[in-house]
Amino acid sequence: MDVSADAIAVAKQNALQIGVEINFITADILTFQSEEKFDIIVSNPPYIRSLEKNEMHNNVLLHEPHLALFVSDENPLIFYKAIADFAKTNLKPNGKLFFEINEYLGKETVDMLSNKEFNNIELKKDMQGKDRMVRVGL
Repeated sequence: MDVSADAIAVAKQNALQIGVEINFITADILTFQSEEKFDIIVSNPPYIRSLEKNEMHNNVLLHEPHLALFVSDENPLIFYKAIADFAKTNLKPNGKLFFEINEYLGKETVDMLSNKEFNNIELKKDMQGKDRMVRVGL
């Protein structure tokens, strides 16, 4: 799912090239609702706070859409909360939820998922030892 139709078009082309079948949806997760059930939800939502912009490399700032990168300093987990709510309703039994996360917000992300009564939450580090991924099993 992506709010950008252009991003979905690129993702569809990539899926075709590698021969995988993926259900792509053009929508805004903050308002999207569906009855469909999913085995896996993988998300890399915007998570960079404005206060972290000065830490970004120019190759990212100049070539990535800012809509895909940045979130407000006041509510940096807005997309994670919405995706978690969606997953609670739309993941099949034994489904999995995977997030790429802001390296500075690992604890907050795990706490938010715990507060939403998810179990089996794993915070994973990247190759540089930074909190970077969360895996949730239902």
